[in-house]
Amino acid sequence: MDSEQRYPGDISREQLERIRPILESARKRTKPRKVDLYDVYCGLLYILKGGCQWRQLPKEYPKWRTVHQYFLNGSKKPNPDEASVLEQALTKSSGFGTVK
Repeated sequence: MDSEQRYPGDISREQLERIRPILESARKRTKPRKVDLYDVYCGLLYILKGGCQWRQLPKEYPKWRTVHQYFLNGSKKPNPDEASVLEQALTKSSGFGTVK
């Protein structure tokens, strides 16, 4: 297991680099990012795979409000026929971080 990975659902940084362009497209670049996109995405995976409440997000991840805001921004669909940014990223990364 990668030393970066804290939980079984976490992906490696190399795997994140494959989907980074998709994730970056959900954010307006008005100011520098204060949190690591890797930590945010792994936090999202933790919530989505574990089904826990937002406030139960472990402290190893960014604040739950931060991860939740990224979730809200990434879940917006440009139009009903297109997948959201988060759906695109999850589809491309499907199978990553699974326990074998």
